[in-house]
Amino acid sequence: MNIILLGAPGAGKGTQAAVICEHLSIPTISTGNIIREALKNGTEMGLKAKSFMDSGKLVPDEVVIGIIEERLQNDDCKNGFILDGFPRTIPQAEALDKMGIVIDKAISIEVADEVIASRLSGRRVCEKCGRPYHVVDLKPKVDGVCDDCAGTLVQRKDDHIDTIKARLEIYHNETEPLKDYYQAQGKLFIVEGQDKVEDTTALTLKALEA
Repeated sequence: MNIILLGAPGAGKGTQAAVICEHLSIPTISTGNIIREALKNGTEMGLKAKSFMDSGKLVPDEVVIGIIEERLQNDDCKNGFILDGFPRTIPQAEALDKMGIVIDKAISIEVADEVIASRLSGRRVCEKCGRPYHVVDLKPKVDGVCDDCAGTLVQRKDDHIDTIKARLEIYHNETEPLKDYYQAQGKLFIVEGQDKVEDTTALTLKALEA
């Protein structure tokens, strides 16, 4: 089964991708990971990506699409795959169709913006050992201090509320239209994110069987 996972940053796609991966024994293909893999392996498209990255530019669509196409030709994708982080736009989805890649399901993990903002902005991490915390859901014994190494807990730049809002705006403007694109093809399945991860997982597995 060939699956695309949609959802805003912080919606918990990574967790659900891991569940689907285990359930169907198919690989999860994350755009960031495969670009790093292509760079490491020195593939033709990886070298093209490197030339843009070395000059501080964004890797253009045609190179990202080429790297995706290379990756999908690997043997481990013969029985299916999960795309997480691609496509991000309608033109990328159209390029995927032009490759002759048939997508069976586009599963969108739906979580309200305010929930995502609270979830991400409340994250803290120990600057010494990296242990994660949350100001509401996973508090340390002593405020601002890591339970393991007594390091200082800090908020990552990506978790600042202004950064989160900007990322959500980009998602709504550029990626969310993909829901209509796959709905028109009869391939969209909505999973409403729940308070408990295991409840969201149950809905994801139900969508796979639909």
